[in-house]
Amino acid sequence: MAVFKKSAIIAFLAFAAGASAFAPANTVPAVNEMKTSNVMPLNVRAGGSKLQMAAASAAMEKPSEGNSSGGEGTMSALTFNLVKSIVGAGVLSLPAGIAAFGNAPSAIVPAVALITVFGGLSAYSFSLIGRLCAWTNSNSYTQAWENSVGKASSNIPSISCTFMTVCATLAYSMILADTIQAIFASFGLVLSRTASLLGITSTILLPLCLLKNLASLAPFSLLGIIGMVYTAFAMGARYLGGAYASPSGVFLPDLAANLQPAFGDIGAAGVFSPNALILVCMLSNAFMAHFNAPKFYNELKDNTVKRFNTLVGSSFAISVLFFIALTAFGFLTFGANSSGLILNNYSTKDSLMGLSRIAVAISLVFSYPLAFAGCRDGILDLLNVPAEKRTDGLLNKVTVTALAGITGLALVVKDLTLVSSLGGALLGNALIYLYPPFMFRAAVKKMGDKATKGLKREVKFALANAGLGITLAVIGTKAALKL
Repeated sequence: MAVFKKSAIIAFLAFAAGASAFAPANTVPAVNEMKTSNVMPLNVRAGGSKLQMAAASAAMEKPSEGNSSGGEGTMSALTFNLVKSIVGAGVLSLPAGIAAFGNAPSAIVPAVALITVFGGLSAYSFSLIGRLCAWTNSNSYTQAWENSVGKASSNIPSISCTFMTVCATLAYSMILADTIQAIFASFGLVLSRTASLLGITSTILLPLCLLKNLASLAPFSLLGIIGMVYTAFAMGARYLGGAYASPSGVFLPDLAANLQPAFGDIGAAGVFSPNALILVCMLSNAFMAHFNAPKFYNELKDNTVKRFNTLVGSSFAISVLFFIALTAFGFLTFGANSSGLILNNYSTKDSLMGLSRIAVAISLVFSYPLAFAGCRDGILDLLNVPAEKRTDGLLNKVTVTALAGITGLALVVKDLTLVSSLGGALLGNALIYLYPPFMFRAAVKKMGDKATKGLKREVKFALANAGLGITLAVIGTKAALKL
């Protein structure tokens, strides 16, 4: 049965990674319509003037210059929204990423370093996508690819973005199944994981996913950040208070043996094990927000590259702090037995963590249809269904079919660590580390001898990141399959 579960998720992700070779060339991903920036596009026609090319080069080379229009989003509002986009359910699996290579408290030291380093690299990649949008006058990830690499291969990032949303909804379903079961247990009610998932899907998720206008759900997205702030507070309180510490923790008798704290002697040195790449790949999944980089760039008021970099830097810095806090408290409390969903380690009789489960469940319920809409529209794009043929009847059929498929997969696959690490290895690494450098290199190459030395040097750094992405994808996948 375990082999079948792994085979199901491996086959799904392998298809996501390889399907681009067979997809129609005119596939386009589902993206929101956004304001177009007025930066001089790089993809000027062959007869473009030298002045145009020089202007594009200057805009890319000097981040303080460039576009000064953009949308209506303020720096503070978009910082909040970007943090909310980054700090999602993926962070709840990170303690298990540390447990994959270490079981002593000192393992948290290299883990914090990895979170910081890869948070910085993710921020650079996010910024690079925004700069490419400024340079090529693009409104979406795929359009930036079209305007730099070329339209013929634009199906590659399109497929990756689509299947990344599928992975997100799959993870949401898995978390909701476990969380709803635990919430019922906290009230003394026994409900199976299958009944929990089928119940929440049929009564709440399906009606929400059938909505054609999701604007009414926007206010509920605030619950995502509130839920994570409360969860970090609750996990910190339980760690510092010793409520789960061995042997006298008040909630320790409520836990099964495989959920109780377990510590050994493999500490910081464990980071040199190949299993450390499991955490790295999980970070690629957790930091994933890059397909929305064009949206944030175009919605930023007075969106110079310098202001966009400020937005990205502050948002990712805050997110890194969130990640460190949640990961540290979870691992330092449960060590080697940290679950793929860290909330599963806490007792169902723990009212403080019970409220955290409820907050996370509510957040996921109202975030689910937003992620699912991208999944559904992406599927229609991959099937090359034009917008005028996307009737309500067709949307309803695709919604029911896709939701049933994702729910069925969530019933079979119960290891969130496997989903997070494989999703990060095969899709997250590509969207963060692989595709942006290729776009950047192609854009600079189009400049020819008009490209500055600074840009040419940066191409080498970007391509080094691409090499990192390929290495992480290969080694990280192998490590994840050994779980």
